[in-house]
Amino acid sequence: MLFNYWVAIMSKLVIEGESLREILSWPVEYFDELVLIDDPIVLSIGSAEVLGQFAVIDNELLVELAQIDGGGEGILPAIARIAKYVASLKSITVINCIVHAVNCTQPNLKLRAHLEKTGFAIKNVPGKGEAYYKRVNVA
Repeated sequence: MLFNYWVAIMSKLVIEGESLREILSWPVEYFDELVLIDDPIVLSIGSAEVLGQFAVIDNELLVELAQIDGGGEGILPAIARIAKYVASLKSITVINCIVHAVNCTQPNLKLRAHLEKTGFAIKNVPGKGEAYYKRVNVA
């Protein structure tokens, strides 16, 4: 039952006007030109605004999230699906995920609980500072 609910939510999630299904069919060039630019970008995902930075560094995908305002309807799983898709397109076997949610003035306790439940740990990331971090090996 919960899985069906999640699938229904994910099918309605729109990222900058594109459905998740549409984004998961983009060619690699779209990601290279629009997303993997190693500069901060703001994305509208569902009802949330997400400030993130995405890059390929040393053949590893970096997904760095600095701020998430609003949302809660499957934003992190959507980003994870897209990251895995990009990794497969570019033959990348490692995704480094950094979420700056440690020292927020108004912490989102649900986000922190979700991060910890899904394997993130607080780490001092070189050049980034203290953040929730998870290294994902992609098969």
